[in-house]
Amino acid sequence: MLSSLVLYGVPEKMTRRLAATVIGSQGLAVFFGALVARALAEARGESSSGAFLAVGSAIAVLCILDAGMLRRPWGITLGWVLQLATMLSAFVVPMMLVVGLIFGALWVTALVQGVKMDALTRAHAAEAGSVTPPADR
Repeated sequence: MLSSLVLYGVPEKMTRRLAATVIGSQGLAVFFGALVARALAEARGESSSGAFLAVGSAIAVLCILDAGMLRRPWGITLGWVLQLATMLSAFVVPMMLVVGLIFGALWVTALVQGVKMDALTRAHAAEAGSVTPPADR
């Protein structure tokens, strides 16, 4: 199962679609986590509330940009880095660990199942191409 896990390179169409859906959605969750981090820091009277919002927003924007950059060889690698960044945000907002684990599992699933879907698509296209249409009568 994990042998088909992609760490670098340009994935095929279905893998890109699934991964883009996951990483784009993750961007929204990370942004909402950044808002929570800012509000918690502000409620505690910490001066780091603006920094939490800025860093969280930057990670969220990178997630959304990465959804469109998966055609680049480093797009998948950036996705892995963003998975790690989401996990590390649990040091600021502990519940982000749950978000990170969920999106990490979805990321792995998208990459593994996307490769399988691409292989099935290629097999179907090859099969359809080898079948000759019936002759006209």
